[in-house]
Amino acid sequence: MLNPHDIDLIRGARHGDPFAVLGPHRSGNGRTSVRVFLPGAAQVLVVEPATQRVLATLAKRHADGFFERTLSSALKTAYRLHVRWADGSETVQQDPYRFGPVLDQTDVWLLGEGTHLRPFEVMGAHAATMLGSTGTRFAVWAPNASRVSVVGDFNHWDGRRNPMRLRRECGVWEIFLPDVQAGAHYKFELRAQDGQVLPLRADPYALRAELRPATASVVAHLPAVVAPSEQRRAANALDAAMSIYEVHVGSWRRNTEDGNRWLSWIELGDTLVPYAVEMGFTHLELMPVSEYPFDGSWGYQPIGLYAPTARFGPPEDFGAFVRRCHAAGLGVLLDWVPAHFPSDAHGLGNFDGTHLYEYADPREGFHIDWNTLIYNLGRNEVRNFLVGNALYWLERFGVDGLRVDAVASMLYRDYSRKAGEWIPNVHGGRENLEAISFLKRLNEVVGEQRAEAITLAEESTSFPAVSRPTYAGGLGFHYKWNMGWMHDTLQYMARDPVHRKHHHGEMTFGLVYAFNENFVLPLSHDEVVHGKGSLLGKMPGDRWQQFANLRAYYGFMFGHPGKKLLFMGCEFAQQNEWNHDRSLDWHLLADALHAGMQRLVHDLNHLYRATPALHQRDFVPEGFEWIDHNDADRSSLSFIRRGSDEHSCIVVVCNFTPSPQHAYRLGVPFAGQYRECLNTDSHHYGGSNVGTPLGVASARQISSHGKAWSIVLDLPPLATVMLEWKR
Repeated sequence: MLNPHDIDLIRGARHGDPFAVLGPHRSGNGRTSVRVFLPGAAQVLVVEPATQRVLATLAKRHADGFFERTLSSALKTAYRLHVRWADGSETVQQDPYRFGPVLDQTDVWLLGEGTHLRPFEVMGAHAATMLGSTGTRFAVWAPNASRVSVVGDFNHWDGRRNPMRLRRECGVWEIFLPDVQAGAHYKFELRAQDGQVLPLRADPYALRAELRPATASVVAHLPAVVAPSEQRRAANALDAAMSIYEVHVGSWRRNTEDGNRWLSWIELGDTLVPYAVEMGFTHLELMPVSEYPFDGSWGYQPIGLYAPTARFGPPEDFGAFVRRCHAAGLGVLLDWVPAHFPSDAHGLGNFDGTHLYEYADPREGFHIDWNTLIYNLGRNEVRNFLVGNALYWLERFGVDGLRVDAVASMLYRDYSRKAGEWIPNVHGGRENLEAISFLKRLNEVVGEQRAEAITLAEESTSFPAVSRPTYAGGLGFHYKWNMGWMHDTLQYMARDPVHRKHHHGEMTFGLVYAFNENFVLPLSHDEVVHGKGSLLGKMPGDRWQQFANLRAYYGFMFGHPGKKLLFMGCEFAQQNEWNHDRSLDWHLLADALHAGMQRLVHDLNHLYRATPALHQRDFVPEGFEWIDHNDADRSSLSFIRRGSDEHSCIVVVCNFTPSPQHAYRLGVPFAGQYRECLNTDSHHYGGSNVGTPLGVASARQISSHGKAWSIVLDLPPLATVMLEWKR
């Protein structure tokens, strides 16, 4: 019989090895002892499943519900427990403690080393069959806990009922619970080494979560692997056109007739997908869709990294949304947040009573700006958790890539910290060597395992070679956001045109370093929040001039080397600052100037995609040539874009003054005609319709700007003109 001390430990949920005492155990002389702990049970019978024949009546060793019996012979069948409860009800159920280990030895070794490429396949909650019984296997990493239990709606959220087995080689606790099915709600109850029972934790590897403010994890099926696609590989290539529409799913459009509710993934497939396709965008970039507790974080403080947020529907509906995007030729990029996580009680902070996922020292582990915790990227298991998460989204939902948030904050230990508030690396420097190693590993794994996918870095410093291969000393990203270009050019555009000639370099400086990285030109959500106003609101002048300035800016952006990104609403010149709690102001499209802006972005996208010279050679100097970058007095810029065929070229001319410039002579590379293929001052877009007569300029052999041939244009006010060369 079990000693009273062990019984007390089981009753108090303090036993560190419950499988050593609960369930069936062979004893001497071929006998079997069966022990169960079922709080609230009045009687427990061991029965044969097929016949319900009673094999034994367990003796009640403690009033709390501990039962035990030593059978005279070995159990030769998979038994069931017939339980009569104190309230008179009866159930027949399985004994979780008759099942063996969940994780196989290979998984244990890989998890212990932190080298399991796909830990999500074995960690968390997964449907399984063991010994002929269906149910769910649970596994959670908590090496410093003294006891871990699964609690949920299947066991009255009682941590005494289903304590787990510790696999000491890897610090993972595991259990198989028969009859627990998809849809069950659960968490983990952990007891720290000091005996303290911690707040219930959501499953770090949960595939589904409850809708906030509820915080439980939900048992869900692991999505099937999405096969790689050569079509998507080509669409994500460096020489492909890439015009990204950044979307906050919760506020792109709302159903105002039904309580201002969010649209579901199904509804977004019916509305957002065809809209983005019609507008000519090549990719959607979704602000974070991993589960997060606070709407106001926009998803940038996630807790359930493996769970698509419940706000817009179940995970399978998100998978269907991605498939609809791809069927329509539209890529899907996800904002991904490996830099930090919130300190909510059900999250990762102090997970097992120790600083498991985060650095222990707040000078390393606490983000002052965002009041969040920083992943300890020096731990193999934490790196494994994050790299596995990247593969999960790429493989199991087939998304095209991940835009990695806040990379600059990861690279530097002194990021946003004063002297004395940070710890130097082992060499005494400011670089976070663990984060650098992690980012390289992330990009190498993505390249090896999902070659069609891309990663994009939001990195705002001059850290070298962010988008260069790791074998060449880089971080391995495919693309980097050009935050410097965004800052300089928006600063220029916000100036009164009379002052622009004194700041001409703000528009040209980006070309000094344009080919050092594979840049994306981002006009993102960060430029239209926190009191910054809208892009339209940044433009100077009266209403007409504001629209003209923004149209000219968009034209310059689409002519400039680099892939494009535009935040939702900017395509029709949203007037108010973005508000995540309400829909975009779609009613503005009844106004001609807003509708004209939308038509311009539509035409820019379609021209950009159809014109190799505008996208094929974004990242090499051969794809760009200045005609004139020194015309500061007239606030004008002109340059050539070339595709792989050097005789295929587009000439781009910008006039950032409100005065037309007639008889503007411009040197051009070839003889022939130059046809106006886009003019942001066109009346179709709300402009004054100034332009070169008939939209065609013929080159004459008159030298200008160092060219043997030149054309004469009428440059419209506050406008960008693109001209396509014809032989």
